[in-house]
Amino acid sequence: MTALPSSAEVIAAHDAALAAPPTAIDAHDLHGWIAANHFHNRSLWAQEDLARRTQVPDADIVANKRAIDRHNQARNDAIERIDEFLLTALGLVDPATLASALPRSTVPAGARLNSETAGSMLDRISILGLKIAAMREQTLRTDVDADHRQACAERLQRLSQQRADLGACYDELLADARAGRAYFKVYRQFKMYNDPRLNPALVAERQ
Repeated sequence: MTALPSSAEVIAAHDAALAAPPTAIDAHDLHGWIAANHFHNRSLWAQEDLARRTQVPDADIVANKRAIDRHNQARNDAIERIDEFLLTALGLVDPATLASALPRSTVPAGARLNSETAGSMLDRISILGLKIAAMREQTLRTDVDADHRQACAERLQRLSQQRADLGACYDELLADARAGRAYFKVYRQFKMYNDPRLNPALVAERQ
């Protein structure tokens, strides 16, 4: 069976990416899509910060909001690709149906369905990595008092624990899937507000 990335490997890759300038990813394989998901989460984070500004022209905030939409769509697309690669490697999906809206699961009898997909778990691990990096910066600030730094240090500890716990759950899900005890599915996001054919406001604009 194809070797799949452990949570430790993913977390190390996430942290290494955050230590360098953001670079857009042209993804073609599982590791590429994991990196792309992290890039779009990182880009979302930056745009969300900028969108909260109050002393810039409204046009700047509109540009931030539209960038948020683009990165959020790309982030969700990456989650779906991650799940497709993982399920294919685990032998839990019919490859002929993979690109459809309803990929067909091929799972052993008695396996439990996990409500969250492995790709969604990696997405949450990515976001926790961003929170950890941002909270760590707060603990190093010199323009705030000691109470602020202490509060952020406690939050940093909790966030690190949350990421470790989620990573362990991801590893356990893959182990159970390999053993035939559990499975997950590709869940399509169907972001209707980004589709001009499905968003009622955009349909009304065209009419």
